[in-house]
Amino acid sequence: MDPAVLREDMVDGLESAPKEVLADEAVSVAMRDVPRHEFLDDERSAYADREHEALGTRVLAPSTVARLFQALALEDDDAVLIVGAGIGYTAAVAAEIVGETSVHAVDISRPLVIEARRNLAEAGYEGVLVDRRDGENGLPEYAPFDRILLEAAAVEPPRALLDQLAADGRLVFPRGTQRQRLAAVSPDGEIDRFDPVAFDPLLVEGEQSGAVERNRMTREDRERAQRRAESRRGWEQDWIEWDEAIDRQSQPRSRRRRSR
Repeated sequence: MDPAVLREDMVDGLESAPKEVLADEAVSVAMRDVPRHEFLDDERSAYADREHEALGTRVLAPSTVARLFQALALEDDDAVLIVGAGIGYTAAVAAEIVGETSVHAVDISRPLVIEARRNLAEAGYEGVLVDRRDGENGLPEYAPFDRILLEAAAVEPPRALLDQLAADGRLVFPRGTQRQRLAAVSPDGEIDRFDPVAFDPLLVEGEQSGAVERNRMTREDRERAQRRAESRRGWEQDWIEWDEAIDRQSQPRSRRRRSR
């Protein structure tokens, strides 16, 4: 069947009952135009509303993509950063709305970066920049961004991503761990909440598929240090404060000895 017809059927299904997940005209037009089959192997299943697996990552179902972009609320000429480029499909949808040279994407997996670049070029979006980066660090060289889409779950958005938002920017991400809800955050911390979602967690260096050594110690060390700092109570906190008091008392005596 003609892929254009399959795209029309896909978007019609997202707009109408029983799904009714797509109401934004700009997103609707973009999803009708992006040749999704260029990003997946099987042409017919590419337009089915279901997830796929590719190179160790989960390819989002069209209904999930629609929900992400409606929460993102793109406007013409917005500078966009997509964290978690995957196979490149969401970057292509963004490019249809804001223009390909306004879209930047990063992924921690080198094979996925190569795949996304190839798919985007074959689909006609060569102007989208795709780079291999640790997503929580963003892409500071091209900041600020009007919109950032984080396609991975986190309890709170990474500080670096918030810092790379424009003054009136918007960061959309799945918030939570086991129970997640799509959220949109502004630079001042204001949060809009949307429907429940289920995404894989944000990875740091060493956690990506294909890494020579899978290693979560970077994240674990940071989280343990934070928990230790937050859990200092009772006698432990008293001991720390007592040590600091002794240090302060000893400093003047040391200075007097030096002055003599």
